[in-house]
Amino acid sequence: MIRLTRAVLRRWLEALLHIHDTPARTAGAFAIGVAYGFSPLLGLHTLLAVITAFVLNLNRVAVVAGVYSNLPWFMAPYYTVTTMAAAWVLGVELPPHFAHQLAGLFDRSFASREFWHRLWTLLGPLVWPYALGSTLGALILAGISYNLARPAIIAGRKHLHLRHDTPEEVR
Repeated sequence: MIRLTRAVLRRWLEALLHIHDTPARTAGAFAIGVAYGFSPLLGLHTLLAVITAFVLNLNRVAVVAGVYSNLPWFMAPYYTVTTMAAAWVLGVELPPHFAHQLAGLFDRSFASREFWHRLWTLLGPLVWPYALGSTLGALILAGISYNLARPAIIAGRKHLHLRHDTPEEVR
């Protein structure tokens, strides 16, 4: 009875998660997750990636793993570098004493209207560079991740296949 329950649960999970997709499709799912993870859509990464995974019938685990490849300690440097690179390309200059002005904002209350007005005045010119830079960066990282993930998935599956020589009905 326990084997039957485990087998049914395993088949249900495999169908839900699409674990047995081809390596190219699994790597593509991971790359889509990376693209969402590094996109400018902060706060919506996971939701959009999971919706995309269900709509395109992709490996949900691979998509979510890709989204969470953007770890918290990567976020600030990544978004800063991509925004500044895009600002340079677009010819957008930072306001004078940008860092000092930004630090001075936090002397004010978040609830004050002046805080939000000054924040928008300071960061408003960087909206397009932020969107462009992080989108292009996300696409580049997605391409790199696909090309790294596909051979890794193939090698991992070969390794698992060699280690688990069990009859098909037990798997």
